[in-house]
Amino acid sequence: MQKLKKVLTALTIGLVLSVGQSMASEDQPGAGKTVEPARATWNTGFFQEALVRRGLEELGYKAKKPKDLANPIFYNALTLGDLDYWCNGWFPMHDAQLPKNFDEKAAKYGYVSKAGGLQGYLVSKKEVEKYNIQSLDDFKRDDVKKAFDKNGDGKADLTACPPGWACEGVITHHMDVYGLEDHINPVKASYEAGMASALASYKSGEPVFFYTWAPNWTIFKLKPGQDVMWINVPEIIPTESQKVAEDRMTVSGIEGAVSDPVKLGFVVSDIRIVANKKFIAENPAAQKFFELFALPLIDINEQNTKMNEGEKSEKDISRHVDEWIAKNSATWNGWLAAARAAAK
Repeated sequence: MQKLKKVLTALTIGLVLSVGQSMASEDQPGAGKTVEPARATWNTGFFQEALVRRGLEELGYKAKKPKDLANPIFYNALTLGDLDYWCNGWFPMHDAQLPKNFDEKAAKYGYVSKAGGLQGYLVSKKEVEKYNIQSLDDFKRDDVKKAFDKNGDGKADLTACPPGWACEGVITHHMDVYGLEDHINPVKASYEAGMASALASYKSGEPVFFYTWAPNWTIFKLKPGQDVMWINVPEIIPTESQKVAEDRMTVSGIEGAVSDPVKLGFVVSDIRIVANKKFIAENPAAQKFFELFALPLIDINEQNTKMNEGEKSEKDISRHVDEWIAKNSATWNGWLAAARAAAK
């Protein structure tokens, strides 16, 4: 009898442990797996990456520290299988930077922000009104060039994009097709430093002329319609990669634009997660999370503004993630539940 009790006890313990392990496995389908993420070199995309990484960690994955990479380098590394995913794909803008074997090796998932990637040129409102600036073509005028010439080279200085960013290629295209090389000087230094300088100039009462995008802290600090105005390109002349979305380069209803509609010269992009297909095939939970993950633009802008005001350490960003999850717990838990269900 005593021996039977011991056997039954052992069986019970084994059953409890087995059920417990099964439940733990269902709760963390990524347990024992390591993911290799990357993130873009613009820090306004760091928040999205940190949120997705946290989601994967809650699903049991061990996530390595993300590598900060220029777009073409990331997409090549992804197709080679050296990386698993990033959250900073801007499409169709990035299409021209994809390697030829991209569709075979990688794919786009979900929408971090559908039609959230607004881009264009902004000019300080005071100068827009003083010089009647409506488009880039107005920077061919001597009085306008002189007002925005900071280094005395006879050209208007534009805070532009660093090398490796897709927008750098579009701005170069604009300088060429609109005949602006002798009139505008695109400054390609660190974007964050360049915009900090522009903001300081504006606060000192000086003219500002810069490229920006949304989501971004810049249009929280320099508000369109109040501080600055979106201006037109002279006409829509798309790059080869923009042609498929030419209709998304002229936009109506933009607050703070000099005209309605306004010819931005940039495609309004969808921000998407891009991942290696082999990784996705082996990780249905991650795929489902990628497909569901989405952020309101106002939430991204709010976090980006906090970063610009000094809260930009990894610890700060992790706290911002904690705060967002606490405010959106039902949505967050729903994503995780669906991801776990997909792995069963």
